[in-house]
Amino acid sequence: MSDKEFAAEWLQYASNDLISARHLFEDLYPKQTNIAAYLSQQCAEKALKAFLVANDIDPPKIHDLDKLVKLCQNIDSGFSQIQDDSRKLNPYGVASRYPKEILVDETIAKTILERAQRIYDFCIAKINFLIQ
Repeated sequence: MSDKEFAAEWLQYASNDLISARHLFEDLYPKQTNIAAYLSQQCAEKALKAFLVANDIDPPKIHDLDKLVKLCQNIDSGFSQIQDDSRKLNPYGVASRYPKEILVDETIAKTILERAQRIYDFCIAKINFLIQ
């Protein structure tokens, strides 16, 4: 499998997480805010790893978005543009899956989904630039 194909597979997984997060938040009642937050973080994580793969870097087996963004910034300083989004999404990779760890109300969940979408879109644009 080429790096382009492997990066595309990472992006497909990221897209699936985002689609699932939106469905859980927008289509179900009651809204599944915690799991939507978790899947949003997962989307961002996989999109960042897709960028690393597209640059021939084996992504580390970590879930820390801050560290992943720093690795991406080593390749492209433009990733500083999504640093705030990644920092704010980071806690939802673990804490949102457990009771009494973190409260995700509808307002927070909506913001988290928007942040994940921005990171996903940003990574796609960077990857498309690389493979053209």
